[in-house]
Amino acid sequence: MSSLPYLQGYRPELISQVNELVETNRLRSVLERRYPDGHTIRSDKALYDYTMALKNRYLKKSSPLSKVIFDDKITLKKQALGLHSYVAKNHGGKTKSKNEIRIAARLKEVPEPLLRMVVVHELAHLKEKDHNKAFYQLCCHMLGDYHQLEFDLRLWLTMLDLEAQGKA
Repeated sequence: MSSLPYLQGYRPELISQVNELVETNRLRSVLERRYPDGHTIRSDKALYDYTMALKNRYLKKSSPLSKVIFDDKITLKKQALGLHSYVAKNHGGKTKSKNEIRIAARLKEVPEPLLRMVVVHELAHLKEKDHNKAFYQLCCHMLGDYHQLEFDLRLWLTMLDLEAQGKA
């Protein structure tokens, strides 16, 4: 299990299937067959535009976003895949607030549907702060196969880690 940190909490039968794909060196081919194309979103500006298009489609009346960036300081194993922050500052008796989304820079290299899942997840935090039933319902409203994409992203990150360790 230590080689599958992104999959903690999943059913043992599922972990067993993933282990079989890893042991037979088929994890990459399965994922590349499912997601043959990458994405071209490489800059913070492109990520902001991409995020705003999704926000404007599904969350028009939600709080505005002041910043959306790729952040190379986010470590995927210890932190989330992205971070939503709500910053409130008091200036002369007036409180100014802004919402920011930071996406792990490592996600520049994943297929577009997997990046979209992370962006949808962070956008959902504009309306629902906690990971509760309403939060996941909103994620699924914006992205019908949200749960499958989340799992596949975890598989993709597992594959990248194993390849970096020379184990895949």
